[in-house]
Amino acid sequence: MVISLRMTEEEKRLAESYAKIHGISVSEAIKRAFFEKVEDEFDIAEADLALREFERDPKTYTHEEVKKILGL
Repeated sequence: MVISLRMTEEEKRLAESYAKIHGISVSEAIKRAFFEKVEDEFDIAEADLALREFERDPKTYTHEEVKKILGL
């Protein structure tokens, strides 16, 4: 898939500098940044869900209790 992206000259210089520092192409730098952002937002959503579940039922288990429950 090919995606085009419009940047100001300042944004282009920044992207090129970042890519050069890390020894990667501008395309790879943008790709990495995009997927890192997506993963961060997914992690935040999962953490929010876990917090809501914990607030609904704050029961916790020790490592030993979990091993016993799982038969380990």
